[in-house]
Amino acid sequence: MSDQPSPAGGPAELRAFLRSRRARITPEQAGVPAGPGPRRVPGLRREEVAALAGVSTDYYVRLERGRSPHVSTAVLDAVARALRLDESEREHLVALARPRPVRARPLPVQRLAPGLGQVLDSVRDLPAMVTGRRQDVLAANHLMRALYLDFDALPSRERNMARYVFLNPHARSLYADWEHAARGVVAGLHLYAGRHPDDPRLAELVGELSLRDEDFRRWWATHEVLRHAHGTKRYHHPVVGELTLHYQALTPAADGEQVLGLYTAEPGSASAEALRLLASWAAPSPAADAPAHRAGD
Repeated sequence: MSDQPSPAGGPAELRAFLRSRRARITPEQAGVPAGPGPRRVPGLRREEVAALAGVSTDYYVRLERGRSPHVSTAVLDAVARALRLDESEREHLVALARPRPVRARPLPVQRLAPGLGQVLDSVRDLPAMVTGRRQDVLAANHLMRALYLDFDALPSRERNMARYVFLNPHARSLYADWEHAARGVVAGLHLYAGRHPDDPRLAELVGELSLRDEDFRRWWATHEVLRHAHGTKRYHHPVVGELTLHYQALTPAADGEQVLGLYTAEPGSASAEALRLLASWAAPSPAADAPAHRAGD
């Protein structure tokens, strides 16, 4: 399909991202005069962003069109301040404005970082998982599998959080606020796409989700980006009921593109009791209690 969204990368993505950031800021919010006559675009005009960033309009236009491949850090920081970008958005802007050379070979198969398998095996009272590129699920402990689903039972291609959230009906009933969770997944995937626009498996994933889910297609076009460092998620679990869990994302030094996610409940809360019930319900049998073998351990 000709209107199918494409992974981030290249001048077209840089232009769309900057336009979307301009559109969300009004002249009043930016502290610039609205000027005479009707405005043809929502938000800030390009010349207004240029003035706020302290660069010429011509230079900013070339930047937005992807024609300034050697733009300085100082200019990108000034544009980020003018557009009020957060740290994730600034990181995405830098990745788009300074595209990497096209990779000659596909990314190698990602293996679980050394030691993370033992970490997952040792964490018994908290849900924990490791995700990698494109939000692929590399490994999960028994409690995380009980919270979501048994990713190990899926074909390797389907062990992916974006595919789970958008294509698995279980996800829509599990999340108390599915839209919030789903939009966060899209934003995280967009951030990855800015760093790896030539990843063929990313292109396959974005293409599949765009064709199969209207929500994904619409939210992908908003160009939101987000790094999932910490936060709170609420669930309607079919076994233990309501759960409010806090998550923390940790990145191992061995592989900066892997994330260890740990989920906790407030001590003494109803969610903590529900998590204990879930742990009891999902407790592995003695035969399955040995450390699991995982590639890359």
